[in-house]
Amino acid sequence: MHLEHVNITVNDPKDMAQILMDLFDWKIRWEGSAKDNGYTVHVGDDDGYLALYSPRKDLKSLESSYVTQAGLNHIGVVVPDIKATEARVVNSGYTPHNHADYEPGVRFYFDGPEGIEFEVVSYA
Repeated sequence: MHLEHVNITVNDPKDMAQILMDLFDWKIRWEGSAKDNGYTVHVGDDDGYLALYSPRKDLKSLESSYVTQAGLNHIGVVVPDIKATEARVVNSGYTPHNHADYEPGVRFYFDGPEGIEFEVVSYA
C-alpha cells in the first residue's frame, strides 16, 4: 500500500502547480472541472500527487494549522538531492528553516505557496 494523493484547497491551483513543478520536477497528471463549479489540478509524479482544488470563491485563512483540528501542518517531499532542491527553493524566493540531520535523513522546511509549509527530506 502507499498514499496516492492529498487534496488541499488553494486560491490558484494552476499557479501553485507551476511552482511545485519548478521546485520538485513534478508534472501535471490531470486538471479540470471539480465539485461546486471549482477547478482542480493534480500535480506530482507517477506514484502520488497533490490535488490542488479551488472552489472559485473567497477562501478563509486559518491562523495556525498546528492548533486547528484536522489542520494541514506540512507536506513532506522526498528528494534525491537536497542541496539542489534547497537552491531551487531559495531561487524561488522562499526561506528554508529548521534544518535537521538525524536518522533516517536530512531535511529542511519552508513556507511555500499560499503559506503551506513543506518539509523536504533526503535519504540519500
